[in-house]
Formats: sequence, C-alpha cells, structure tokens
Amino acid sequence: MPASPIRRPRKPATPPAEPKFAKDVKSSRGERAPKAEAPRRHVPEVPAPVAEPVETGDGAQKLQKMLASAGLGSRREMETWITAGRVSINGVTATLGERVSPGDRVLVDKRPVKLSFDVELPRVLIYHKQEGEIVSRDDPKARKTVFDALPRVRNGKWVAIGRLDFNTEGLLIFTTSGELANRLMHPSFEVEREYTVRIMGELSQEQMKSMTAGVELEDGMAYFERIAEMGGEGSNRWYQVIIKEGRNREVRRMFEKFGMMVSRLIRVRFGMVNLPPRVKRGHMLELESAQVAAILKWVGLPVPEQLPQNRPQDKKR
Repeated sequence: MPASPIRRPRKPATPPAEPKFAKDVKSSRGERAPKAEAPRRHVPEVPAPVAEPVETGDGAQKLQKMLASAGLGSRREMETWITAGRVSINGVTATLGERVSPGDRVLVDKRPVKLSFDVELPRVLIYHKQEGEIVSRDDPKARKTVFDALPRVRNGKWVAIGRLDFNTEGLLIFTTSGELANRLMHPSFEVEREYTVRIMGELSQEQMKSMTAGVELEDGMAYFERIAEMGGEGSNRWYQVIIKEGRNREVRRMFEKFGMMVSRLIRVRFGMVNLPPRVKRGHMLELESAQVAAILKWVGLPVPEQLPQNRPQDKKR
C-alpha cells in the first residue's frame, strides 16, 4: 500500500510553540547557521485552533462561515460578497457578521443556497502543479489553469489552498470547504510551506544565516524557518527551505536578494500534507475520509462522528 501523504500531527500547542528542527538550528530566526547536511524530515508543530464564536441556542452560525462551508469560496471571499450586498437572508440584504439559522432562506446573487448545519466531511485532493499553469479560474491571456483538470463538484466548487506562481511546480491542495481553506491559509496559523530550490551558484554559511535571521524585501521583512543544503552537481545547487508565509514570489525574491537566480522551485509540503512521489506532474490524488478527518482535527475543525466509507477514494487499494 502506498505511503499516506498525511503526517501524524503532534498535539496542538497553546500558545503556538516555536517549531523545532534539527539540533543545528537554535531558533526559528536562525541564531546559529545550519550545517551543510541533507535536510531532515520532521513533523511540523500544530498551530493552535482559532476559537470559534459561541453559538446561540437556536443553532445560528456566522453567515460567512456557513457560505464558506458550503464550498462557495474562502471565508474572506464570502465576507467580500456580503459587504458588496450580494447575499440576502429571508429577503433582506445581509450584513457582515450576521448569523443564519436552520430554516432561513439564503440567496447569493438572487439564487438560493443550500446550507448544511450538520457536520459534513469535505472533499480534499492534492494536485502536482506543472510549470506553465496558473492558479486562477479567469485569465485574460487564456493560459492553462489548474482548475481545468479538476473533477466537477455538485453544489459547490473547488477552493485552492494557497497559490503557486506560473513558473513554480509542486503541491497544490484543493477542498470543497472554504472554512478548511481559511484555517490553512490564514496568517495567524503560520502553516509551514516546504520547498526544494535549485539555484545557479552556492550560498555561503553567512548568507544562509541571514536568510533565517531576516531579509528586508520591498514589502517588509521575510525569513526562512529553515534552510539546508541538499547537494547538487556542477554549478547547480539544491536547497530545502521552510517558510510560513504565502507572499507573492517570496522564496524567489529572498534568493534574488543575494544575487542567486532560482532555476527550479518545487513545493513538496503544505502543513501536514506531503506531495507523494507517485503523484506525477499534472496528476492528482483525492484523500481518503480518514486522511481528511486528520486534517480537520489538526486545524481544530469538527469531524463527523461517522466517516463516509462509500467514496471511491476510500476503497482498499
């Protein structure tokens, strides 16, 4: 049986603890330069769950949360829709922060939306993005998009968890739950992203130390949680880097700050989800119910008491 892409998480830390890596790294800011050794695989620290608002006795829930759970988009996107006046409850234009209860009639762009107040298991799939694909449904240049290859979803849509730029390949996660996407992408969770990077040239120990201590970019300070050498041949050198942000081209820009051009960039992990070697470029894998449940627990979301076992991806392989 192939290895699971899901790592066994540690118990949540409250408050979130600094991540612990190999012994050669003293802190997440890199007080000591890492040794030039192959990167060690580790289990990431689990971010502390964000406390949900106290529910009212009638089962009312935040409107943006319910719309996100219905798979219409991320919670932030739903908040934008509500602010724009696109959502109504029982014929009245909704306001941000308003709650919705079972039996309420909710319309988005004057079309009814079915909201489920029961805990349901979302779908989650991993996709190995290729270079030359964009992570967007709409592109004026009509370039190939990662959404073209995804299976259809009833009563919802796939929400991308994080993005990769046009020239970056590797792990993309999609889910039908906007709430799950919000938990994994929100900056307060500081979810780790792990990349392998190929550059022309070689970094010095001082440069690696600077990258973990902090580098000033045009949009503020940035740093790697960890950077480690992975070897290479000739002028091409490989590095493993771990970062907790999702700013545009941040990994590339940090290397460019030291005059190093990135010739290949691959994301191999997002949080507790790895990119399995068997998932080749342009291919995908939908996670099994137990794996999805593990992710929900990791981010502090409720899990159904009974997991569905009749989905194709849950069949024994």
